[in-house]
Amino acid sequence: MFKKPIYTAPDFNQEKFLSSPNASTDKVKIRGIAPDNYHATSIYPEYYKINGEWRLIPQSRMDCVPVINHDGSLEAKEFRRLKVGDDVITGRVDDGTQGIYLYNNGFKSDEDKIDTFAFRSGRSRETSFGPDYDRLVELLEHDKNHGHIIWVLGPAVIFNSQSREAMEYIIDHNYAHAVFGGNAVATHDLEGALFGTAVGQDIRTCENMHNGHYHHLDAINMINKAGSIEEAIKEYHIDNGVIYSCVKNNIPYVLAGSIRDDGPLTGVFSDMPEAQDEMRYHIKKATTIVCLATQLHTIATGNLTPSYTVLGGEVKPVFIYAVDISEFVLNKLRDRGTLEVTTIVSNVQDFLFKLVYMLNKHRDI
Repeated sequence: MFKKPIYTAPDFNQEKFLSSPNASTDKVKIRGIAPDNYHATSIYPEYYKINGEWRLIPQSRMDCVPVINHDGSLEAKEFRRLKVGDDVITGRVDDGTQGIYLYNNGFKSDEDKIDTFAFRSGRSRETSFGPDYDRLVELLEHDKNHGHIIWVLGPAVIFNSQSREAMEYIIDHNYAHAVFGGNAVATHDLEGALFGTAVGQDIRTCENMHNGHYHHLDAINMINKAGSIEEAIKEYHIDNGVIYSCVKNNIPYVLAGSIRDDGPLTGVFSDMPEAQDEMRYHIKKATTIVCLATQLHTIATGNLTPSYTVLGGEVKPVFIYAVDISEFVLNKLRDRGTLEVTTIVSNVQDFLFKLVYMLNKHRDI
């Protein structure tokens, strides 16, 4: 039976915490501009001493500033959302001696200890990922009813009919509570539903179809003509695919665009702050995030996600899995600050086949 790690809070009865002054603050004087010596948040739990009490900031994220709202609540705010008069916590000493404490050991256990010298402690194509699959299956089974699971998809998931169907299975069986992607994910998924192709290739045989390069443009044109993805699903009697499964099961999807997008498809966020806000809305509830073969969206999601979340007053870990055939992509994710992540080097189609097989097997037990 899966058991989530128990969070152990710091002992604030230690002398350095008792004698520490309250965290210092300064007011925002220019909209969108943090005061000098602002404190920047991290992915880890951070506590601030306010009116003699050490308080944890909930729903944090990397590279924001902590703000004390008028009602006394703490909020991690992006610089662009700072308003004149906001009370920002300042200071860059986070060892607890000056009212700020960054705490990265709350979920540690004896299992996390490893010998200083050990073979094969890294993550590469030679790594055995069997235990990671086992843990992920247990995690998905637990969080389908007791958490919030987000999938971050690259278009490679769509290019094969079986991996596309595997993703449908995941959504249909409540293993997804939100889906992130870009214009290409939705466009080629709907292209697959309308024409049986993705980027003009048959999604079953990978055969290039005559004039297939028109298909994704035709799909965008048809969907946009219908007015929305939901209306297009009705009008064109679409009954398969990842987006169809999201609509059928009322699973929200966030499509963040980029400068290279064709169309783009209606419903794609072309305004990046809007896309970020929409992603953050779901990430604030996330307990598990699985990212598949999308370097930019994976890194973006990782940078928006803390290592913990506070639900019902309880501090819980946020698990991130990233799957890609490229070790470089996975290492870059860690280099960009997403340290609390399990990486699996695999073709995402093979990954989805195996994962759905294991989920099915687990359901039969």
